[in-house]
Amino acid sequence: MIKFLIKSLIAIFLIVAAYFCFIYFVTYSEGVRAGELVKFSNKGVVFKTWEGEISQGVSEAQIFKFSVQGNENQVIKDLNRLQGRFVKLHYFERYASFFWLGDTKYFITNVEEDKDRKSNY
Repeated sequence: MIKFLIKSLIAIFLIVAAYFCFIYFVTYSEGVRAGELVKFSNKGVVFKTWEGEISQGVSEAQIFKFSVQGNENQVIKDLNRLQGRFVKLHYFERYASFFWLGDTKYFITNVEEDKDRKSNY
């Protein structure tokens, strides 16, 4: 009976570990989004995450929400500097996210200022 219990616990642990590894390491999609950076902030009580939004059009329906991992120092610095400007965001999408990484499934890996478009700022 004890051997069965130990084997069952090991199997459950391996399944949970495989699930977490899949969610963290496997990407669903990658791409580039462009728009005006309207929001970028560090939020949270226990787990601080970097969250932002770009406007891709006139209506609220065209808002792209994204997260930035805390170890992406250059991306965070660039996004803080480019508030209110048009940017191109290179991102990857996970199947799901963990609450300590961010609120969205979209994680930014690189930021470029979109010099082809002019901002009102």
